[in-house]
Amino acid sequence: MIGSLRLAIRLATFTLFLAAIALLALALRIGDVISGKQLDRTPWAGRCFRGACRCLGLHIRWHGPAPQANSLVVSNHISWCDIPILGGLAQVRFLSKAEVAEWPLIGWLARQAGTLFIRRGGGQARQVKSTIRSALASGESVLIFPEGTTSAGLTVLPFHGLLLGAAREANVMIQPATICYRRDGRPDHVAPFVGDDTFHGHLVRLLRNPPSRVDVLFHEPLATTGDLKSSELAGQLQETVLDGLRLLHAGEADPGMEAVRTGAAPGLSRLR
Repeated sequence: MIGSLRLAIRLATFTLFLAAIALLALALRIGDVISGKQLDRTPWAGRCFRGACRCLGLHIRWHGPAPQANSLVVSNHISWCDIPILGGLAQVRFLSKAEVAEWPLIGWLARQAGTLFIRRGGGQARQVKSTIRSALASGESVLIFPEGTTSAGLTVLPFHGLLLGAAREANVMIQPATICYRRDGRPDHVAPFVGDDTFHGHLVRLLRNPPSRVDVLFHEPLATTGDLKSSELAGQLQETVLDGLRLLHAGEADPGMEAVRTGAAPGLSRLR
């Protein structure tokens, strides 16, 4: 009974929120046409992502240094929720699987936010790498999930190194990030979006259940200069992210008093 009531309230709120975002995206598109140039969507994107996290009932805390400007951010991948969570913390463009572009409304909104899409097995990796390099060279930040797929959030799958070369070619830093979902003091079994799960089915389960705690640990940025091969760099980044996941699951990344992050939505905080 409680779960059904929670689902009804959250689903109604989430639907209204998506409708509001769609109207905003449409208004920005009209502004593009009237002004003859693309309007900056960055100030709106973070607000929309944080609002989505509120609707989804995600309690988010972040640790470590602030996200580096103009960098390639690499993170482990557990759920489609990773995108609004990380997008609410860092001003980045995302690289996502092509299937997301086909999701009703969500896909359209993702395109409006400038998401880069890649089709697995489509031989597009080098073309996407070039697009990422151009975005980085123009001063933007891009976030990728080098695992190439989602996991259950208990470990970090091997990182693919090809796209990491975009940071070296653009001469920008790489910032590893670790995302961790927990529920009742244990790894969250609801948040992972794996296997043949559908977006609609996963969304219903997420909205029906009590809030999930999400910890995001930003690691120190890594310079891309040096003689490391892409495969070696990928292995080093994977180990960094995996170490962060172990710390977060063990509760050892909580070094002190909690402080509310300036300008963030209520419930979104940083641990100093």
